[in-house]
Amino acid sequence: MNEEKRIPLPPAQARQRVDAFLTQLAAVPAVRTAGPRGRLLFALDATASREAAWDRACQIQGEMFQETSALGGLDVQMLYYRGFGEFHATPWVSDSKALIGTMSGVRCLAGKTQIAQVLCHALAEARAGKVSALVFVGDCVEEDVDTLGALAGELGVRGVPAFVFQEGFEPGAERALRQVAQLSRGAWCRFDASSASQLRDLLAAVAVYAAGGRKALDDYSAKRKGHVHLLAKQLE
Repeated sequence: MNEEKRIPLPPAQARQRVDAFLTQLAAVPAVRTAGPRGRLLFALDATASREAAWDRACQIQGEMFQETSALGGLDVQMLYYRGFGEFHATPWVSDSKALIGTMSGVRCLAGKTQIAQVLCHALAEARAGKVSALVFVGDCVEEDVDTLGALAGELGVRGVPAFVFQEGFEPGAERALRQVAQLSRGAWCRFDASSASQLRDLLAAVAVYAAGGRKALDDYSAKRKGHVHLLAKQLE
């Protein structure tokens, strides 16, 4: 896999982008029903190659939770990797404001991908308790594809579909990430600078699935159609 040129983002700019995301996430209403809450792992590539898209992603990722309040709400654990073997996972939280203290210090740093670490962590959480779904947002794969496939297959056996959102058009990454999605019984979609609204709808659809299951996703996709409908079809 060819390595990409990665230029560090100025700390002040990176912090502004993360703060914008956290402000939006904190504003999501916490309306609940009596049913069990969904549990969603939300993993982000925070290496330098994604810096150009960070602002756009921060503006829309919080919106994925707005569709879940009537379905029992959503517990979220956020994961991210960056730099030299640096991997972080927040505690499970039901109040989005609890993420602010941890995530406000995030800086994008150049480094290799750690998708295997994400999948291993998801498996560990699935062994400890029910995990409804895993979301991964990234643009590059610099790891052994067979290793990723084996881990993704185990996630599929444990009922944890991976919803993989690839930024850009790198063909090697696409081959690997499509396999991760397929073997976990999840779905793969691409997005780029021209499809911010598409990614917003897709992330909201995954949150709906995590909170309410397949029927909730089918109902949501019937209203949204388009890419959301295609995402739901992949689960079949």
